[in-house]
Amino acid sequence: MARDTSPIVKQSRREGYALHPKAHKIMVRKSGIPGEHAHGRQGKPSLYLTQLREKQKVRRTYGLLEKQFSRLMKEATRKKGLAGENLLQLLERRLDNAVYRAGFASSRRAARQLVSHGHFILNGRRVDIPSIRLKAGDEISVRPKSTKSGYFTHIDDIVKNSNQTALSWMKSDVKGLKFSITGNPKREEAEPDINEQLIVEYYSR
Repeated sequence: MARDTSPIVKQSRREGYALHPKAHKIMVRKSGIPGEHAHGRQGKPSLYLTQLREKQKVRRTYGLLEKQFSRLMKEATRKKGLAGENLLQLLERRLDNAVYRAGFASSRRAARQLVSHGHFILNGRRVDIPSIRLKAGDEISVRPKSTKSGYFTHIDDIVKNSNQTALSWMKSDVKGLKFSITGNPKREEAEPDINEQLIVEYYSR
């Protein structure tokens, strides 16, 4: 399965946005574009560059490759409603993101790994594809064999570090090692500090 394996802190510095919890502390000490000659490249960004950086920021936040992200944008554009909001809803409904939002992982990268290793059951069937799109009525639980692992026996510590708040579109029962999808994500519940209109404009060029 193809994935971006470049250092998440380096990506965060490039986008000027903490893409992972561990990037917050490092970016306090090291900010700006990484690289020996980075400062010489900084200037007033063009509109195109602003659009590009916003697209890259959101793509990397949710852990998608360019081809995956572009395909989602095309689908969002075909759907009724605002393309930008449609895109964020499609991203939020990914299984790996839902596992993170439900409090079972401290980051989306960690959630993706949990899903890829087959630790979850979706509607009674074991799944290992992070990009599976969830819908209202779906039931997700940790598979019985995985509940005995060290990770899930200490899930309370994971929840404390996840800093997730209750969402209108899912019901999470971390102690019961399960969660369910009850509706569709709302725009205000998506990742903050996102300007989805810039992404729409980027792909509309």
